[in-house]
Amino acid sequence: MDLSVIIVNWNTRNLLLECLNSIYQTVKTVEMEVWVVDNGSTDGSIAAAGERFAETKFIQNRVNFGFARANNQALNMAAGRYLLLLNPDTKVSEGAIEKLIFFMDSHPEVGVAGAQLLNSDASKQNSIANFPSLATELLNKSLLRWLFPNRFPGKYRHYPVPIEVDSVIGACMMVRRDVINQVGLFDEEYFLFLEETDWCYRIKKAGWKIYHVPQAEIYHFQGKSTEAERKRAKVEYYRSRYHFFKKNKGNLQWAILLVGLLIRLGFELLFMAAASLVTFFTNKGWRKKLSIYAYVFWWHLRFCPGRMGLKLTG
Repeated sequence: MDLSVIIVNWNTRNLLLECLNSIYQTVKTVEMEVWVVDNGSTDGSIAAAGERFAETKFIQNRVNFGFARANNQALNMAAGRYLLLLNPDTKVSEGAIEKLIFFMDSHPEVGVAGAQLLNSDASKQNSIANFPSLATELLNKSLLRWLFPNRFPGKYRHYPVPIEVDSVIGACMMVRRDVINQVGLFDEEYFLFLEETDWCYRIKKAGWKIYHVPQAEIYHFQGKSTEAERKRAKVEYYRSRYHFFKKNKGNLQWAILLVGLLIRLGFELLFMAAASLVTFFTNKGWRKKLSIYAYVFWWHLRFCPGRMGLKLTG
């Protein structure tokens, strides 16, 4: 079999249905199977998808296992020589998947290929990720991309041909079966965020190349599955960064990151509190940001307990 598409779903029923429809409508020349791993959804996602797309294979979890563990469940069972990890909040463009497969077939040294992610208005999203460093995590990423565009590629540059990168965004990434056989599955210590970056880091260390393929376009309606849980999702983002550094960069860089992010978070919290106070808390967006900053700061002060993240929702 050429391809196994794997989608991890959590309470994104309508988006999942649109995603599945786009896959079955656009992929015509590839022998394919589609897996949906549901992380304890309560919105009828699986019933609706099973009714409309009977050929899809489902894994139904009672609770939210997170992105890494759920993907691993399907990766262990999938039969394709290529594995395409796809978010449920995506829509596949005509020919996009075939372009990724053709590129991988033509470049056997490439272990991972990612598509160009698009917003709903067809403007480009960042589809490339640099491996985290103290510079990327403590400085402004947009400024780094502007100052050092070759080292930090991003959406504001035009790439007429595929380019080699550190990592691609996990909303759409195609992985060669041989890579998984050599490197292994996702690190399940990650619940959400950076699990694909960590995977790409291991894949690169094993000698494979990772490419961004701009000709393959995928619409990505970003962040819908965590929109209702922004505070806890933000905690998971911080937790994932700390885990990546402790695992891959060592204790010294991890400690510098922790102190640096805590200082920056403190300044952001004070600034947002002052701005909200001056405006008598009438700005809804500022109130939300203040609430998120306060929650994440409190999580740090409590020594980063596991129960304050998204695992609570499972």
